[in-house]
Amino acid sequence: MTLLRSTAILLAISAPAFAADPELTVFDWAGFEEPAIFAGYVEKYGSNPTYAFYGDDDEAFQKLASGFKADVVHPCSQMVSKYRDAGLIEPWDTSRIPAFDSIDPRFLDSEVFKDDEGVWYIPTDWGATAIAYNTETVPVEDVSTLQVFLDPKYQGRTSLPDSADDVWALAYLATGTTDWEDVTDEQFQAAADWLRQAHQNVAAYWADPSEQAQLMASGAVDIAWSWNDGVVYLQNDNYPVGFQRSPKEGSSTFFCGYVNVKNGPGSEDKAYDYINAWLEPRAARGLLDAIGYGHTSNAAMETIKDDPAVQSGLSELEVPVLAQTPNDPAQREKQLAEFEKIKAGF
Repeated sequence: MTLLRSTAILLAISAPAFAADPELTVFDWAGFEEPAIFAGYVEKYGSNPTYAFYGDDDEAFQKLASGFKADVVHPCSQMVSKYRDAGLIEPWDTSRIPAFDSIDPRFLDSEVFKDDEGVWYIPTDWGATAIAYNTETVPVEDVSTLQVFLDPKYQGRTSLPDSADDVWALAYLATGTTDWEDVTDEQFQAAADWLRQAHQNVAAYWADPSEQAQLMASGAVDIAWSWNDGVVYLQNDNYPVGFQRSPKEGSSTFFCGYVNVKNGPGSEDKAYDYINAWLEPRAARGLLDAIGYGHTSNAAMETIKDDPAVQSGLSELEVPVLAQTPNDPAQREKQLAEFEKIKAGF
């Protein structure tokens, strides 16, 4: 992705929607409107769905809860309980999703996603959060530890995501917590103290991967806590970027997917066609090339398993991995509130 393309995505985020097929509105992260990811839908209807974009999961939830109309939304796993509790979504009819059984069962291993009432979530994509760094200005030994985000040498030269989930994954790992499903008060406080120190080095909190890529490409920062897509964008611009997924404390993974909005304004048939297109094996190539993410379908991943991008950005690790799976909603709200204080300097 060129920086011109990245700028176009930033502009798209501020726009209400990208008009295309008026009978299906997808509320999504910018970048996922790449037709190669859902080619079957485009082949059937001749155009993309209509897209509206958001910058983070909490923003998307608040907008939908406030009355914004969409047919499907693309939250990451830890947000699904909020949509369910608010009564905003309804179960999917998996009899209309032929490839449902190809989804790796580990992505559905939660009663939040699948229970006696039905399947509430179709996981589609997953990625890693790790250290992106300028290989020309940052020695590789510096990124062998997450403590690089506290190093005075990089004051004003780091960037963190404006995402409570990702920054808390970083802070927990940096302070020795590798599972956030049962966090003690002591572990929370240690992570909060670490984040306050890390905040002193932050030049900017990035709102989306294209912004993170621009911060690094412009020379404003040398180190970022990054998703795969920010690295892909930089690689496509020939920026000297490394992606350190094996610092000694570990790194993080996340996965996202689609929920079916209750009383969506568009066509339910097209919502299912969209999901079915996403779950085709060929979608994995479009997803990897455009964003650098893995696919939740085992059949889809089989088509790209030997790609160098999978080996470097999605392979199994020998260091701890904090999986961003659904955690206690009250704990998540506590983390969100504390993160806002830290960003404000308190």
